[in-house]
Amino acid sequence: MRRIRKKNKGRADKGIPLLLSIIAVFCVLGTVVFSVSRKITREMSTAAIQNLSESLNLIQCTIETVLNKEAEFQKLMALEIARGEDPESAILAYQRNQTMVKLALIPAGETEGISSTGETFSGEELDFSSGWTVDGLEISDSYLNYMGTWAYSIRCPVVKEGEEIGTLYVEYTYDSLDRSLPNKFYNNSAMLYIMDARTERFVLKPKGMGERSAGHVNLEDYYRANDIREQEIRDEVEECVRNGKNFMFYHEIRGKSALNYMWAVNGGSVYLTGYVPIESIQQEGKTVNQNILFVVAVMLIAFFLCCVLYYFNQRQQNRIRIEREAERELHSKQLTEALQAAQLASNSKTMFLSNMSHDIRTPMNAVLGFTTLLDRDAENPDKVRAYTRKIMASGQHLLSLINDILDVSKIESGKVVLNLEEFTLNDLVSSVDAIVRPMAAARSQEFHVEVKDIKHECLIGDETRVNQILINLLSNAVKYTPEGGNIWFRIIGLKQRSSQFEHIRIEVEDDGYGMTQEYLKTIFDAFTRAENSTTNKVQGTGLGMAITKNIVELMGGTIEVSSEVDKGSCFRVDLEFRVPEGQADKLFWQKSGISRILVAGGLQDGKNICTLMEEMGIPVDVVSCAEEALGRIQDAPEGYAMALLDWDTSEPGDIRTVEKIRKALPQTALLLLMTAHGADGAEQGVESGALPGALPREEALKMANTGVLPKPFFVSALKEKVTELQSGAAGKREEPSGGEESSLEGLRFLAAEDNEINAEILTEILTLEGAECVVVENGKMALERFGDSAEGEFDAILMDVQMPVMNGYDATRAIRALERGDVATIPIIAMTANAFAEDEREALHAGMNVHLAKPIDMELLKKVLRQCIPERGSTAAERSQ
Repeated sequence: MRRIRKKNKGRADKGIPLLLSIIAVFCVLGTVVFSVSRKITREMSTAAIQNLSESLNLIQCTIETVLNKEAEFQKLMALEIARGEDPESAILAYQRNQTMVKLALIPAGETEGISSTGETFSGEELDFSSGWTVDGLEISDSYLNYMGTWAYSIRCPVVKEGEEIGTLYVEYTYDSLDRSLPNKFYNNSAMLYIMDARTERFVLKPKGMGERSAGHVNLEDYYRANDIREQEIRDEVEECVRNGKNFMFYHEIRGKSALNYMWAVNGGSVYLTGYVPIESIQQEGKTVNQNILFVVAVMLIAFFLCCVLYYFNQRQQNRIRIEREAERELHSKQLTEALQAAQLASNSKTMFLSNMSHDIRTPMNAVLGFTTLLDRDAENPDKVRAYTRKIMASGQHLLSLINDILDVSKIESGKVVLNLEEFTLNDLVSSVDAIVRPMAAARSQEFHVEVKDIKHECLIGDETRVNQILINLLSNAVKYTPEGGNIWFRIIGLKQRSSQFEHIRIEVEDDGYGMTQEYLKTIFDAFTRAENSTTNKVQGTGLGMAITKNIVELMGGTIEVSSEVDKGSCFRVDLEFRVPEGQADKLFWQKSGISRILVAGGLQDGKNICTLMEEMGIPVDVVSCAEEALGRIQDAPEGYAMALLDWDTSEPGDIRTVEKIRKALPQTALLLLMTAHGADGAEQGVESGALPGALPREEALKMANTGVLPKPFFVSALKEKVTELQSGAAGKREEPSGGEESSLEGLRFLAAEDNEINAEILTEILTLEGAECVVVENGKMALERFGDSAEGEFDAILMDVQMPVMNGYDATRAIRALERGDVATIPIIAMTANAFAEDEREALHAGMNVHLAKPIDMELLKKVLRQCIPERGSTAAERSQ
């Protein structure tokens, strides 16, 4: 036993030096391998950076080659145009392709010319002030063209026989460069944008370029999205962009170390911007290191095989134990994360269901409760009317809740599409004022509307969505402001970033309850409302601000809010709208004989009037009061064709001065009294004496060529008033009788409705209005019934959309295709539960005249029918004969 112990001890003693030797060999070999690996990594990184530089240079050369080819081809086109007999015909004969979007030619010595689209073209719309050139030709700054695509233009002189006869402008889109860029860049792990150097906007995000964020609109968004906060880096980037230099820097992007680059193209007019993860750059070096480690490991295993077998079992057990512990830890972490996600989802679902249960049950309880009371008190007409009014209000509240939920759902799913059309700020402000002012008046609140520094009032945008933003903000201001409070609605023109866009700020301010700083952090989250004893009495879904923010961001704008408890809140929305071409209607003012305007009263209003009328070419003189205005007119009695007097700031003593102004002006000159309450408010104020210096109605509002112009001032509103006065309509202020105008009596409708209850309701409502209604069950039957009818038998067709056999769209197209005289003129009105903007566009595209969403508002239906059937009275009379 003692010998065995000594032998085992000797083996153990021999094993220790062997183990130490193996450890030493491993350490030496590991040190060598580590050093070699580090060296290879550095060399491969340097080579990879060089490779990235070469790739960027190649892309740079590719883009510059494309630009040079475009410039070279444009020179050839200019030469060809110079050789031709008719340069304008050559421009109009141009067929648009994927590279050149639009051609335009401006003759020498002129400021406007012809474009390939047939429209008048002005070179002043383009900005060539940066001085960038391509092959000797000037290239403009980047801009959004009429298709909403980033583009640039190159201009080239057209020389014939040594004389410049004009300038050729060609518009190119950055999208055409996408085909010249590589399909994959570092296996889609890199990110590549093209940035306009002057505006720092990202004008091209090519497909197949790896990870990109939809928020990368400009360089500031790029910094924010990638958490680049170091001011030194930003300053160096700015310096390089200003001097047209290339720049690379390391920065961690989304938790990964990356190499960022700013690569100048065409001397720095545009930049290649993006980053490449370091792990992608070092991928080849890692592969080489892994192969080296693999070979060394195999050699070590082969060399020390006998020695390692001694320890293999223990090491194997340790490895298994570590792997199991790591697996258990990973599994535990996954279970914890899954539990947290499940709890969060459960809480969100519970909160959603709780909010929906409360907000839906509240109006539904009112509907059911008043329906029960209606059944009990059916013999009491007064109670029946009261109950039905409350049922209608609760139903409207329930409908608004459903619309909000659907709006949020469509916005979050990315299915909302903006409907860009021309609109005027006058119409927008008037429609909002018509809704909000009665709401504020019902709570004895003062509603102030201000518009200033606006250069263009006719814009291109989605008026419906802008109106939705304003109604959400203003209705909240009314609800969360106590009675007797103040609400301010301002539209302010900001500095234009481009002459083609109007940059405006919308402010909605109140002196109401205000909000805490904690609530401001979540105000734009869905289903959130300020919680206190006062605001809890206000009904709402908590979706308005979430919808508003999403719509603002969809339009490319920003929204911010500031508030203080018991002092009020202020919302600011910044938006940019495209300015339509040729909106200045100078011919109207020439025909109207308006050559000079005198403004008396508010100096701020006078400044706005000067700004807006400057584009019309009409000089405006501004004085501070009516007395000074009278002196101006007496000094130059024939000098003014129109006078605008601020009626709100007039003093009682100014009234006789106003009468003197009217007498001093030429008989054909117009005198307009400006008031924030509009014509209706002015008349009421005059009759009641509420307005300062109240004149009798016949003296103030029925003097010759005298009228009321509502504030704020808009050119379009002024044009309407000038047309009204000059056509002799100013003296006809009597209200329409309304009985015959609003009645549907004698009209005959064809209705396609597959739901029996809806059909019964529609029939009963039209019968009460004195109209007849023929109901069919689907679109095919509607087509057949209309085809069998005599011309003029039906005044309009009310068409549902979702129906069996044939839907409303197909039925409308089929009716419009019939061979009879009235198919093009008979109104077809969509009456459907599909209430989104795309549904309205599809209805109009199918040939329908108007789209009305269910439930049907009878007053709205009457208004639509009055517009679609202007001579309904004669039609009904002819039918009766």
